[in-house]
Amino acid sequence: MKLIASLTSPFARKVRIVLQEKRIECPLTVDIPWEANTQVPNVNPLGKVPVLVLDDGSSLYDSRVIVDYLDHVSPVSRLIPSDYRQAIQVKRWEALADGICDAAAAIFLERKRPARQQSEDWINRQQLKMERGLAALSEDLGERPWCNGESYTLADIAVGVCLGYLDLRFADITWRESYANLARLADKLAQRPAFADTVPPA
Repeated sequence: MKLIASLTSPFARKVRIVLQEKRIECPLTVDIPWEANTQVPNVNPLGKVPVLVLDDGSSLYDSRVIVDYLDHVSPVSRLIPSDYRQAIQVKRWEALADGICDAAAAIFLERKRPARQQSEDWINRQQLKMERGLAALSEDLGERPWCNGESYTLADIAVGVCLGYLDLRFADITWRESYANLARLADKLAQRPAFADTVPPA
């Protein structure tokens, strides 16, 4: 297998953390989809990363599909509970965290366009998604040690990656001051080698 990814993509970082937590050896090929010489469309028709190229040459794309696959191919450190109801809760956390990342990435890309082409209404709509999403994450976490209760799961990885992406792209958002419980979780996750080893470049 090999993983094709951007070092700043939160979705790629999620997959990289899962690979490390599962102790799966997988070489990384860095490819930026919006660069002229990108090879990503050759393995993902949507032209997005991450992409996991399997041993038989077939490709898996969308980080949620990839992490599901990885959690099932190795019994080490199961990150998605075997109980269906618990698994759905973990995937719900992941969907919310990924949605915040989607909104954040949309703002980041919109702001890279020429000023006259930017849409403030579009940016404001994405900002509201981020604000509501963060409030929901904090409310759902409450005072629990981990997102899904007493054990570390994919939910924590997704939320930790989401918060890390906000730190990378939106240093002006004071989510730590507003949501102390999310800050505690982020600090705890930062101590894990898989998180420390995948911090995106500034």
